[in-house]
Amino acid sequence: MKAITSFFDRLVQRFLPDAFLFAIILTFVVFLLGIFFTDNSPIDMVEYWGTGFWDLLAFAMQMSLIVVTGYILANTPIIKNFLSKLSRLANTPEQAILAVTFIASIACLINYGFGLVVGALYAIHVAKRVPTVDYRVLMASSYSGFLLWHGGLSGSIPLLIATPGHFLEDTMGVIPVSETLFSGFNIFIVLVLLFTLPFLNRFLMKSRDPLQNTDASLWQPEAVTENESEDVIEKEKLTPAERLENSQTISIITGILGLCFVIYYFVENGFDLNINIVNFIFLFLGIIFHKTPRRFLNSVTGAVKNAGGIIVQFPFYAGIMGMMVTSGLSEQMSLWFVSISNETTLPLFTFISAGIVNFFVPSGGGQWAVQGPIMIPAALEIGADTAKTAMAVAWGDAWTNMIQPFWALPLLAIAGLKVRDIMGFCVMILIYSFIPIAIGLLFF
Repeated sequence: MKAITSFFDRLVQRFLPDAFLFAIILTFVVFLLGIFFTDNSPIDMVEYWGTGFWDLLAFAMQMSLIVVTGYILANTPIIKNFLSKLSRLANTPEQAILAVTFIASIACLINYGFGLVVGALYAIHVAKRVPTVDYRVLMASSYSGFLLWHGGLSGSIPLLIATPGHFLEDTMGVIPVSETLFSGFNIFIVLVLLFTLPFLNRFLMKSRDPLQNTDASLWQPEAVTENESEDVIEKEKLTPAERLENSQTISIITGILGLCFVIYYFVENGFDLNINIVNFIFLFLGIIFHKTPRRFLNSVTGAVKNAGGIIVQFPFYAGIMGMMVTSGLSEQMSLWFVSISNETTLPLFTFISAGIVNFFVPSGGGQWAVQGPIMIPAALEIGADTAKTAMAVAWGDAWTNMIQPFWALPLLAIAGLKVRDIMGFCVMILIYSFIPIAIGLLFF
């Protein structure tokens, strides 16, 4: 295992390009697959690519804001102190890995966007407390918690099919979360991953190549290292505009207005912690905790630069999705797995096919729109469990996120790392996690 871990780490460090180039390479791959394995011409594939290129603009904005608002909130004194105190759970490198993995996993079970940001920020503070920990493995451990998101409270597929009026209701009906999120097989998978991933990551830390060890002191993100001091402002020398910029009253009133909406939202919708409300909470808490508009805007200036990778790369993934879906490639992949399945193995093969499709359509909702209309009728025809088949798509989507940079970008932006820094360890997490997921889908 030590040799395998070292092998993948060296392989990724040597050959995996920057995340932007990874998206470019995937674009070329899907373009060629569409030409050779479907009836589409090169002009058709270019059309599908260009037409789909801007389909993720709203989502790209959401993910950019999760990075920006998370940075802003983390850069406030009160949150810095809280995360610093929470980091006291770890006093050794081993404890650091265990604590970060467990807390990131719990946070991702609550909400995927919340978990990505909180896990990364907590890992940074733990690295400050335990500087001897391998920073790359620590961030890979934080990202491994994201493996659990689609089996948790923000899982888009199980929540969608539990909603009356969803687009497959005429085919499969409404499936309550008691048959998906709170089913025996899903609880088994979640619990096994929740309590074994920390020890797997601890093992990966011990198995890393000593020559590749990375001291946490090499990375000191501004969100943690900035030493904010309370500026002494001579108010009598301020212009009226500067008085507004340094007014605590404006920040407090604005923040209270935002928090009033948050209370209203939860009263009306229950604990529906989607990405928009997470961003909303982070934003208005940041306004309050920074105390003045000027300090808040200074933090925004530092935060925006972290979102560059998301802004540039997500349109390319949207173009890839456009080619995959419109050309029929994703449908062909799914139908092939259906053709070799029976009522027992369909959930497992659905899981594997979803993992492959997720490379090119890295969105839970988007992937369900592609695979749901294929897998659910197949499950009904051969007598397989439709709820389990739907969750197989969900787990396949989460599974290969470990080696798909799309979702790692927000975490990497906060951590100050490149995708190659953590992906070698994530390959090992991918290989291990196949076992409990497959057992849950086959035998529970």
